[in-house]
Amino acid sequence: MREPLDVDCDTFAWRESGTGELVVLLHGLGGSRISWEPQLATLGRSRRVVAWDLPGYGAAAPLPDQPLTFRALADAAADLIRALGAERAHVVGISMGGMIGQYLAAWSPHRVRSLTLLSSSPAFGLDGTRPDEWRAARLAPLDQGLEPADFADRVLGAISGPQISSAAMAGQKAAMARVTGAALRRSIDCLVTHDSRPLLPAIQAATLVMVGERDGETPVQYSQYLVDHLPHAQLVVVPGAGHLLNVESPDVVNEHIERHLAAVEAA
Repeated sequence: MREPLDVDCDTFAWRESGTGELVVLLHGLGGSRISWEPQLATLGRSRRVVAWDLPGYGAAAPLPDQPLTFRALADAAADLIRALGAERAHVVGISMGGMIGQYLAAWSPHRVRSLTLLSSSPAFGLDGTRPDEWRAARLAPLDQGLEPADFADRVLGAISGPQISSAAMAGQKAAMARVTGAALRRSIDCLVTHDSRPLLPAIQAATLVMVGERDGETPVQYSQYLVDHLPHAQLVVVPGAGHLLNVESPDVVNEHIERHLAAVEAA
């Protein structure tokens, strides 16, 4: 298999690997296309795997919408699938990327062949967190003039589990360093509006939901809610893993994703 290819267009930017059925990877709040290296390497052996930069992240052009909305992000993901020459794709999202995946599957079901949600949530604030307080805490470093690269160590260390390798942590820091403060600010403002609960019963895509046992950002009960309210969903809890599930336990995640995609394709 060739090395992953980086593609930067006027509207979209992504990294891709492999050929075959299309798999689109949607990263989280502090990530970018390089957050998915284990999945690009493994899933790309048998499929075309595309990891985008969220609009405004990395090399991707920002969306004109002010403020940024999940509607705009879901529409952008649907547009990416079409721009890649496909009618539909297997969609895999982690954290905020999983939130985007939920809206995409609800609003553009014809674009989603299957759905995989890693470390995700059906709504912001299920634990009682106040949006204004959470937003202020997350924006504080930016308000002090720092960029995401300046506080990546602290943030990633707080949300990852103890089993993450030094190489995986270095990769996630590099991914976060590609995010500008302006882009992160817009995404934080968007994230606190998340509530897909009314849409979940209408999502017909076969859905794999995975969460780390030690995930404190989107704990197991959030994923259990998703499985309880999605019509065709299964839950996998990964022992010992934290929020950065795809790089903390890449072999387990890849195995379950490959099994999920194969089952959908064989149906």
